[in-house]
Amino acid sequence: MGWRTILCGLQFLLCILKPAICSSANQFKGRLDGRVLELDESNFDSAISSFNYILVDFYAPWCGHCKRLSPQLDKAAPILAGLKDPIVIAKLDADRFTTLARKYEIDGYPTLKLFIHGVPVDYRGPRKPDLLVRYLKKFVAPDVSILGSDSTISDFVEAAGTEFPIYLGFGLNETVISHLAIKYKKRAWFSVAKDFSEDAMVLYDFDKVPALVVLHPSYNEQSIFYGPFEDEFLGDFIKQNLLPLVVPMNQETLGQLRFDDRKIVLTIMEDANEEKSQKLIKLLKAAASANRDLVFGYVGVKQWKEFADSFGANKNKKFPKLIIWNGDEEYFSVIGYESLDEEDQGSQISRFLEGYREGRTEKKMIEGASFKDYMMSTIGIGALVIVIFLVAMLMLIRSLSKDDDESRGVNTHRDIDHDDSSDDESSDTEHEARKKED
Repeated sequence: MGWRTILCGLQFLLCILKPAICSSANQFKGRLDGRVLELDESNFDSAISSFNYILVDFYAPWCGHCKRLSPQLDKAAPILAGLKDPIVIAKLDADRFTTLARKYEIDGYPTLKLFIHGVPVDYRGPRKPDLLVRYLKKFVAPDVSILGSDSTISDFVEAAGTEFPIYLGFGLNETVISHLAIKYKKRAWFSVAKDFSEDAMVLYDFDKVPALVVLHPSYNEQSIFYGPFEDEFLGDFIKQNLLPLVVPMNQETLGQLRFDDRKIVLTIMEDANEEKSQKLIKLLKAAASANRDLVFGYVGVKQWKEFADSFGANKNKKFPKLIIWNGDEEYFSVIGYESLDEEDQGSQISRFLEGYREGRTEKKMIEGASFKDYMMSTIGIGALVIVIFLVAMLMLIRSLSKDDDESRGVNTHRDIDHDDSSDDESSDTEHEARKKED
């Protein structure tokens, strides 16, 4: 068969398949009607390639959390579809289409992934419709927004919401922060104000330019950076201010801490909502401002007992306690400052930090779950259930196998001793009765 014949055959085959290929590629074209798309193995790739931004809900029909999430996505879908850069919401039965579930490493339900130009990114933000919309708008926003007046600055801050820190550059060229804005796009809002009044300077509490202001709306915090605007110093400021001065420990903030390699000064309190605890948090903020090479955090036993007990809160109940945590399985207490007295706590915090830096510490191991374990508790419940199930089945199989072997051994023993004395027969009978009872 000549190459001309082969070529003609391929052209004929392409003519036959072309309508189907085009139909698959175009079946989602123009589908921005605000409804949640139902995906399967036949149209998944087509959907991902048809939209610049598509949020996929990998669910299981029997999952209670999935059933509660579904109406939330239905409410958010038409709002997201109406954005200037639309975001489509789709769902896939990962329990049925296991090939796709394995491909995207789905180990718990529901799992949300945002596909940005075909590249999947884990979505760990809020799931209520209004908050989900605000959170996702972050992904389609410009790397650095250019603001031209006081009103556009206010509108930008309001639209950004409270889920992310907001960086506002005054008197800065956007090229100064653009590469860092791209690096931290998923974790913060970035903007540069080209024109602003003295009222804006008063409102955001800076007195000269250039200045970079960072806002943490949910914590009512603000910090200002006046330079130098070189990569090293600017990068440190942006990275250190991605978190609030003092971090309340919960599953969400633990997820944020996995990107930070600084040691954590952890304060353990009885109840983080008590008035005396709030006063202590203010003192910790002052210490955090002066020690930006460390992350400061706190947890209340009443708010998260399991986590607090990992650091011995259930053994030594003198609170508040101070420790240095490496974010994994080790933590350090400072000798002589394991806990704080009520009087002059600010000075005690200073001496605690001094003792840590001088190496007057005692290393300990956390009890129970490590940082990785706590992270897995939010993203790997499905995998954990599967592992437990497999271990249980293995133990059951081994148990049945052992019983079968013992049963064969008893029968053999009876055959050999069949002609023995009546006493032996009686003993065998008793043994068999005990075996049946077992």
